[in-house]
Amino acid sequence: MELTDSVKTLKGIGKKKAELLAGQGIYTLNDIIMRFPRKYEDRRNVIPVSELEAGKDQLIHVKVLSRRYSGFRYKKKSPLLLLCEDDSGRIEIVFFNGAYIANLFNAGAEYTFYGRVTENRGGLQMVHPEFHRSGDPDDIRGIIPVYSATEGISQNEYRKMVRACEPLIDGIPEWLPGDLPVRYRLADPAFAVRNIHFPEDGRMILQAKYRLVFDELLTLETGMLSIRGDLADSGDGAVIDPLPADEFIKTLPFELTEGQKQAWKDISADLSSQKAMNRLIQGDVGSGKTVIAEMAMYAAVKSRYQAVMMVPTEILAKQHYKTLNDDLSMLGMRVAILTGSMKQKDKNETLMRLAAGDIDVLVGTHALIEPGVEFKSLGLAITDEQHRFGVEQRHMLSDKGEGINIMVMTATPIPRTLAVVIYGDLDISQIRTMPKGRQKIITKIAHPEDRMVMYDFIKKKLREGQQAYVVAPLISDSDKIDASSAEELYEELSDLFRGFRLALLHGNVDPAEKDRIMTDFADHKIDMLVSTVVIEIGINVPNATIMVIENSERFGLAQMHQLRGRVGRGSVRSYCFLVMEHENDIAVQRAQILTESSDGFEIAEEDLKLRGPGEIFGTKQHGIPELNISDLVSHADVLEKAKEAAQEILRDDPHLIKAENHELKKRVSTMFGDDIRLEL
Repeated sequence: MELTDSVKTLKGIGKKKAELLAGQGIYTLNDIIMRFPRKYEDRRNVIPVSELEAGKDQLIHVKVLSRRYSGFRYKKKSPLLLLCEDDSGRIEIVFFNGAYIANLFNAGAEYTFYGRVTENRGGLQMVHPEFHRSGDPDDIRGIIPVYSATEGISQNEYRKMVRACEPLIDGIPEWLPGDLPVRYRLADPAFAVRNIHFPEDGRMILQAKYRLVFDELLTLETGMLSIRGDLADSGDGAVIDPLPADEFIKTLPFELTEGQKQAWKDISADLSSQKAMNRLIQGDVGSGKTVIAEMAMYAAVKSRYQAVMMVPTEILAKQHYKTLNDDLSMLGMRVAILTGSMKQKDKNETLMRLAAGDIDVLVGTHALIEPGVEFKSLGLAITDEQHRFGVEQRHMLSDKGEGINIMVMTATPIPRTLAVVIYGDLDISQIRTMPKGRQKIITKIAHPEDRMVMYDFIKKKLREGQQAYVVAPLISDSDKIDASSAEELYEELSDLFRGFRLALLHGNVDPAEKDRIMTDFADHKIDMLVSTVVIEIGINVPNATIMVIENSERFGLAQMHQLRGRVGRGSVRSYCFLVMEHENDIAVQRAQILTESSDGFEIAEEDLKLRGPGEIFGTKQHGIPELNISDLVSHADVLEKAKEAAQEILRDDPHLIKAENHELKKRVSTMFGDDIRLEL
């Protein structure tokens, strides 16, 4: 047998079972042994019957005293009842539809059983336990692996398949290049695979798991870094003196927070080094990322470079332009804007000034990366709300010059463990402190019966001159999804809120009309905006103090926190209502976390624990593949080491063409499929 052989090579695996395995992505013997246990059952210690605890899975060794069927007469589907005992007491073993296994049990013979112990009419019971007769070869004792369920194939059957492949394990070669296994203190792969399936003690499981987790995360990071192309230290950068930023800081009417100071310290070190900066700045809405960007821009211009900021929407570009122009022009900086909707005459004039070096700071949308946009001496490129841009767009912006320093900003707090994966080519700074005086948004759970009371409260606030958002999960009504739609809510609320100015906004609205509606809302020509999540990345409307999230059970924690961040930007107390139509444990848990916490990073960590990395907002479009044995939360320390190793390998061999990297290249291709862009 060879690891590359089909699963049909194994005895007992016919066409039907092969199809069931194929449904789980298992085609070869190698696939069988590379599907690792999801947990283990410790069946090493036999528990005396008198010491059994109800509600626990436990191992017993007993003698069968008698067997009988439940009911007055025997039927094929009647439960089989075995009365068993050891030296300390008696227990009843129950098998439903027990006729088919009745002949496996003989009175007076001894058996080992493993299963959940329950109480029944004052006595102890085990229902459908695993078992074996004393002396049989298939012992159920030891540390027993438990695999993810495969329909039509029992745990015992899968264990037998793995056991049949055991002789092949010793042939698994070391595949990591150079001295990586020694430096990272990794067990050899054959040891790891053997002990993940057939461990003798917990220590061996840990050693095996560490190696296999490292392998998987190294493969993941190598793929992510390859997709993203440039590594963090990929060349000389435009050296920028950060000290002039002190002049800008003196003009601020407030003191920088500790989080801002630390982020600036990181950026200063990057800008003044010979290496091009590649840094992600994470911070909640209102944490002060824009001020940090302005400091960097000021320093860049004072070092005789140009700076550019790219944002996802025209309305956001206009808002940033106003802020930058107000703050920087009084210090002698020439600030301009470039968007797709500008008249060609104005656009041409801006492009001419830019190429001549008559513009110091340019802010704009995707129009910035179009052909014909040329800078005289670009030294700093900033992208805001990074997850709204593809990696290719970020690179197109950085390609507008040589050795450009890159700063990426996002108000989506991604757990650091996930950020290491998604932004594998970036150093990470987090602004976790909020400016003084920022009020906490009061967040409440609202049930359907609370709706009218909530509406009365909102009417009161609107009469006081405040504004409200109402967010629905759907645009239109759906026969398949039981949830509110924005269109339905708009009609209902237009009737309930007569006398107030309402507008409807969703993804199907024309971009120009969308900008007009958002501008009208910002100018308080609209009192209530009924919308889908398109307002998640919007403009700053300090007068908006109410956020209603309909069908909150359909949103993730991080996304609800982002929506909540649309309010609470002014001096007036703000409120967020989580309307829960269909309660479930996870939904209630999410809502409770949101009512108790306003820390976006803490919320993002909880979201990762509740939903897993594949479901977190933003990860699907980043193409994070399914992981077999790794967990991005609990294995964060291994992830950091794997990233470090992946960077080292790719610096030396960017396309993995060296013979020592062929296996890694193969694993990356298998993990990422069509998503990977290595030159295979």
